[in-house]
Amino acid sequence: MIRLTPSAMLAGLLAVTLLSASAHALEGDASAPVQVEADRFDLDNLAGSATYQGDVRIRQGSMKLNGDRVELYRNADGQLSRAVAVGDRAYIEQQPSPEEKLMKGWGKRIVYHVAERRVELIDEAELHQGNDTFDGGFLEYFLDRRVVQARSTADGVKGSQRVRMTLEPEPQGGQ
Repeated sequence: MIRLTPSAMLAGLLAVTLLSASAHALEGDASAPVQVEADRFDLDNLAGSATYQGDVRIRQGSMKLNGDRVELYRNADGQLSRAVAVGDRAYIEQQPSPEEKLMKGWGKRIVYHVAERRVELIDEAELHQGNDTFDGGFLEYFLDRRVVQARSTADGVKGSQRVRMTLEPEPQGGQ
């Protein structure tokens, strides 16, 4: 039998909060079990942060967050405010709803602002939703509005990484 300390339970709660914060995710996501894999875990209750290190993989339902290191931060009310994943190819994925296409994002740094439901993909950033793709130094994706903003340069971006996108036309009726 494994006994969880209050700190370990808080770390699990932070991961659950991160992945269940998505209001428009698939219906069963919030009630799905949270699976976390990492080589190391550190918790700082006073600072309101938890850090997972070593091929970190967090999953709940259709939501995934992977990186070499993932940091979770709480606000003064104890709610998750921000998640930061870093790595050679940090990754985030979500299936917004059954009728919408899967959203996948990569970058050397990914910052998920929970309350704003906004994802920043930084340095060698790439975003896919279905067959539409966006690449650049910095991509910002607003989950609720499905808005993408892209820049070739930004803080944390090495050099200038030209913005590119490919948008697939919607299928026409009768085809």
